Amino acid sequence: MELPLSPGINILYGDNAQGKTNILEALYLCATTKSHRGSKDREMIRFGTDEAHIRMIYSKKQVDHKIDMHLRAGRAKAAAIDQVPIRRAGEIMGQVHMICFSPEDLAMIKNGPAMRRRFLDMELCQLSNVYLHDLSDYNKTVNQRNNLLRQISFNPSLADTLDIWDAQLIHYGQRVIRARAEFIEKLSRWVTPLHGRLSGGNEKMALLYRPDTAAEEFEQNLAAARDNDLRLKTTSRGPHRDDFIFQINGIDVRRFGSQGQQRTAALSLKLSEIELVRETIDDDPVLLLDDVFSELDASRQKYLIDCIRDVQTVVTCTGMDEFIDNRLRIDCIYNVAAGSITKREELHE
Repeated sequence: MELPLSPGINILYGDNAQGKTNILEALYLCATTKSHRGSKDREMIRFGTDEAHIRMIYSKKQVDHKIDMHLRAGRAKAAAIDQVPIRRAGEIMGQVHMICFSPEDLAMIKNGPAMRRRFLDMELCQLSNVYLHDLSDYNKTVNQRNNLLRQISFNPSLADTLDIWDAQLIHYGQRVIRARAEFIEKLSRWVTPLHGRLSGGNEKMALLYRPDTAAEEFEQNLAAARDNDLRLKTTSRGPHRDDFIFQINGIDVRRFGSQGQQRTAALSLKLSEIELVRETIDDDPVLLLDDVFSELDASRQKYLIDCIRDVQTVVTCTGMDEFIDNRLRIDCIYNVAAGSITKREELHE
C-alpha cells in the first residue's frame, strides 16, 4: 500500500477502528523509532503475521531519502536510511521532525508526571542527539544501579561498587536536568504569547520545570538517599522523577484549572512546539493530528486551523464538516475503511 502525501494539508477520514491512527503511528515510527501511542513492536504488526515493513520517503534540501523500518515478532526492530542499516536510534532522530497531537495529549496536564516526562524526552531527542545519548546512558545507569541495589540485599559486600554507578548517574543526570531546564525555558517563551492569543488576552500561561533535584545538588541528594535506596532496592532521586507544571495567571492548572483551561493549555503547548522547532532547526516540522478536532470546541478548532495553514499536516477525523466550515485549504483527502485507503476529490477554499 502506498500513500502519497501533499506538503500541505492531508486529511484521512473514516469511521473509528478503520486504521487511520495506524497510518500516523507508522509515520511517527519512521521518524522516531517509537510509537506515539506507546505501542510495543509486536502490537504494531498485523494480526496473523510475524513481521511488518514500513518505508517513508522524504525530501531534505531537495534530495529524496528513504527510511525503512522492519518490525519482527520476538526480535529487535531493524532500520535503515537510504538502504544503509543503522545501529542507533539517534541516526534516525531528527531526519524528519514530527509533532503528534492526540486526544491523550489533551490529558497530559491532569495525568501523572510520566506522560509529561515522555513529552519532554521525545521532543528533546528529536532536537538533540547529545540529549538522546545522555538520556539513554542515564536510563541504562539507573537500571544497572537498581539491579545492584537488589543484589546487595543478598551480598552486602557489593555495596562498595555503588560509588562507581553513582558517579555515572550524577554525570549523565546533571546533563539531562540542564537540557530539560533550558528546553522548558525556551518553550515557555513561545507558550506565553500563543496562549495569550488563544485565550483572548485574558490568561497568561507559563511552564515551570520541577526537577526532582537541581543539577548542582544531585550528588548531595543521591548520597543522602543511599540508605533509603538500599532499603527500597530502587533509585529514589534523579531526573527519572522530574515533572513540569502549567501555570495560568500564577495558578497551577493541573490542580485548580477547569477542563477547558487544561485543554487550551495543552493546545498552546503543542502549537509552541512548532515554533520552537522552527527556531531550533530552521525548518518546519511535520504535524500529525490524531482525531483532536472532535475534542476541541469551535473557537479552539479555528485557532488550530489558522496555525497549521503553512505546516505539512496529516489529520485523522471521522467527518469533514469542521474543515469545510472553517474553509481550510485541503490538498489531499483520503477515505480509510477496513485498512484500505481511497483518494477523494480535493476540497479548496
